[in-house]
Amino acid sequence: MKKYAYWNNKGGTGKTSLAFQSVAMFAERNKQAKILVVDLCPQANISELFLGGLLGKGSENLLTLQSYSPRKTVGGYFQERLPSPYKMPQIDVQVFISKPCEFNQNISDNIYLLAGDALVELQANAISTLANTQIPGTDTWLNIVDWLNDFIKSLDKNYDYIFVDANPSFSIYTQIALAAVDSVILPVMADDSSRRAVQNAFSLVHGINLPSPIYSQHNFSSRLSSAGRATPQFHVFPKNRLTQYMGAASAYHSVLTSIDQMISEILSSRPSVFSFNNISDGIVELRDFQTTGVVAFAFGLPFTAMKPGIYNMYAGRETQVKAEYLDNCIESMNRLISKL
Repeated sequence: MKKYAYWNNKGGTGKTSLAFQSVAMFAERNKQAKILVVDLCPQANISELFLGGLLGKGSENLLTLQSYSPRKTVGGYFQERLPSPYKMPQIDVQVFISKPCEFNQNISDNIYLLAGDALVELQANAISTLANTQIPGTDTWLNIVDWLNDFIKSLDKNYDYIFVDANPSFSIYTQIALAAVDSVILPVMADDSSRRAVQNAFSLVHGINLPSPIYSQHNFSSRLSSAGRATPQFHVFPKNRLTQYMGAASAYHSVLTSIDQMISEILSSRPSVFSFNNISDGIVELRDFQTTGVVAFAFGLPFTAMKPGIYNMYAGRETQVKAEYLDNCIESMNRLISKL
């Protein structure tokens, strides 16, 4: 079983769109594999995409999953864990999982979904309090961040791949996401704030370049290590803000180069942080999705399910998807999929 998290603590919809497209197309190319998508972002954008997108009733379909008792969402699972935070209760975790293809016919039938839920944001304070509770002989924080691990173990290894969409913040539910995966996919935007976001990611996940030694014993990595647990490795850095024709736009080139230099320096000094040995193996350059991505996002469409032509969008507005741009998007996703 391979477990990946898509995470970028900068925020934005680019990471979600990239995660949706790569997982959807990966599933199409690996029909024999059983794939679980876990949405641990309270905005639940990737869930809405798999369930149909804005114009394909993705939001309404998500509300349907939330109307069940228990809710067929990660919030429903967390609700069952709150009374039993430090020990997995006797529950059937399959009841929280749905099949997106039952709502969105463009999604491969080997994809399963533990849908996102805004309820997680309301649960976060209680979960954090439980994680910080002092109980002799019990590592309460570890037991809490193992909630997704407990869920996965209860699946009896039914899935070949698990993809987790993690929230941009480093909240308790993001820690729950990252504690359950082996590898992190960290999308990089070609702007200066993404450079800082990559720096923050190294600090938050692996305790690199912390602002003060006082944090060294209490960061995410050290707490996992003290429990004999491995910290997830950075697996690939997709650069998803390149121009269609010219490669990296000249205005962004210096920013992208500085990110490469940062990764190279850490790769040299802390190779265990990464799943690759050469930086070329950990970088994927992607062209901007542009209008094609907007249409795909609106309808919950994998690029491979799209055709060139006119799409009726919001308020009767027509949007054209060009064949060349669609081919570029598929080519970009194929490069990322090859790394999974």
